[in-house]
Amino acid sequence: MKKMAPWLITILLAITLIVLAAVLLTNQITNPNRGSEVKNAVGNVAVPKSLSADEIVQVTSTIEGIKTNLSDAGYVVGMDFAFQMDSATTKEAFDKIKDFKIKPIIIKTLADTKPEELTGAKGKDNLSSKLLNLINKSLPEGKLIQIDITNFIMQPIY
Repeated sequence: MKKMAPWLITILLAITLIVLAAVLLTNQITNPNRGSEVKNAVGNVAVPKSLSADEIVQVTSTIEGIKTNLSDAGYVVGMDFAFQMDSATTKEAFDKIKDFKIKPIIIKTLADTKPEELTGAKGKDNLSSKLLNLINKSLPEGKLIQIDITNFIMQPIY
């Protein structure tokens, strides 16, 4: 029996490792890639063309004065946005729906955002990307190409 003990331990260890590897591989195969949603969203975004200043003004719309609480009710944020569309007709459609379709999307997104998620340039870029994807789904025609945050104030409430 003493001579068989190392062999039994080795066999049990090998079986345990095989089962563990099978479970990990099964989880990896059944779950979709975690970054696939972001990759698809980035792939669907149009690259802005090089435009003159007059052309940029023709295809850009602004929303100013967004003020709302973040997910942490101890913080309030005030923001202004500039939205660049792919064409002037898209801008006209955007301007018609911005007060009752676009502003609620922005406010809901900010309400689900933590203050830490908005710190630094990366946080603001992530917010812009999230808004870009959400707003593009609700546009009746054309595409939103770029969102710029033109004013940002985040303040704790005491």
